[in-house]
Amino acid sequence: MTRPSTPVLITVSGPDKPGVSSVLFAVLTRHGVEILDVEQVVIRGQLVLGVLVGTDHDPEGLQEDVEQAMATVAMSVAVEVGADPLSPARLGSSHVLVVLGRPVTARAFAEVARRLAALDANIDAIRRVADYPVTGLELRVSVVRDTREADADLRSALADVSAKVGLDIAVEREGLTRRAKRLVVFDVDSTLIQGEAIEMLAARAGCEAEVRAITEATMRGELDFTQSLRRRVAALAGLPESVLDDVADSITLMPGARTTIRTLKRLGFRCGVVSGGFTRIIDRLAEDLALDFSVANELEIVDGKITGRVLGDIVDRAGKAAALREAAARFEVPLAQCVAIGDGANDIDMLSTAGLGVAFNAKPALREVADTALSHPYLDVVLFVLGVTRAEVEAADAADGLDLMRP
Repeated sequence: MTRPSTPVLITVSGPDKPGVSSVLFAVLTRHGVEILDVEQVVIRGQLVLGVLVGTDHDPEGLQEDVEQAMATVAMSVAVEVGADPLSPARLGSSHVLVVLGRPVTARAFAEVARRLAALDANIDAIRRVADYPVTGLELRVSVVRDTREADADLRSALADVSAKVGLDIAVEREGLTRRAKRLVVFDVDSTLIQGEAIEMLAARAGCEAEVRAITEATMRGELDFTQSLRRRVAALAGLPESVLDDVADSITLMPGARTTIRTLKRLGFRCGVVSGGFTRIIDRLAEDLALDFSVANELEIVDGKITGRVLGDIVDRAGKAAALREAAARFEVPLAQCVAIGDGANDIDMLSTAGLGVAFNAKPALREVADTALSHPYLDVVLFVLGVTRAEVEAADAADGLDLMRP
């Protein structure tokens, strides 16, 4: 008759050095144990190695031999005979949290941990995903009762913590869907670029303040986008069409924009822009960034001057969502595998349509409906939410011969 297997958890810690694993596993081999789980992490040269094994004979002898072997390599070890082999981490995490801050203080992180504990949510694993331009920590979390109500409670509680301690906290379900994103759509003004292109045009017409006020009210959701765009465009009547090229030349990208798109393209993503701006400017931007598609409004130009009218259908709130659907269909990407990133009320439908909607330095109207809200002015933070680490980005850049020094 086969004797039941006894689970034994072995935790080794100390300065990282060659040979620690080989010494430990030599002992485990002599005892003929079954490996149930292994996890290792090195933090600033300090090793923590956990091994869960099953043994059907003499677990106390195994403990003694492991302790003696680790002493020969000057490592600390803790051995728990009869450990629970079905811990939450063993069963798999239900959610992934990405905590972002500049900085992430101990006080702020403690509040996140406290709120998770109050919800009976266990932190299974933590890893750093970024140290620049923000600190990013990825937490794998298990909720005790994985229900729709528990999911909503988790998101609500963490949104409250985010506002309270000044951290961005992205929450996603763990699983294939998180790692299967394939298409990203960006808004342009105040998302992919700094500022609003129409305000740059208005400055050349001497009506920047008037146009900015209309833009801000529209982004807050106080004005209908189509009507507000027509009002703003009317103020541009009489400007020479050359100002469109002047503005295109003066555009400043959002910090991290090139890094974000370069990295996404390496990973095989389709990337594009859907904008309430104007094709003459947006198409130049799309070409510069080697984007896969772009959608924007067409200004009417007669005899080399802007007439103050827009041709065709306006890319408004509904139009942005429709453009996302069209791009997804064109590239045969399910909407669940699409990401939309924007900052204003005009992006609400687009973000709601995508599998992951990211509000980037957004107005309250958009933050309320987005899956994730980011408040730092660095677009590459989006990569960390998607599970890409800063180390991976920099390694890929180095492999391509890009010498991109940090400030």
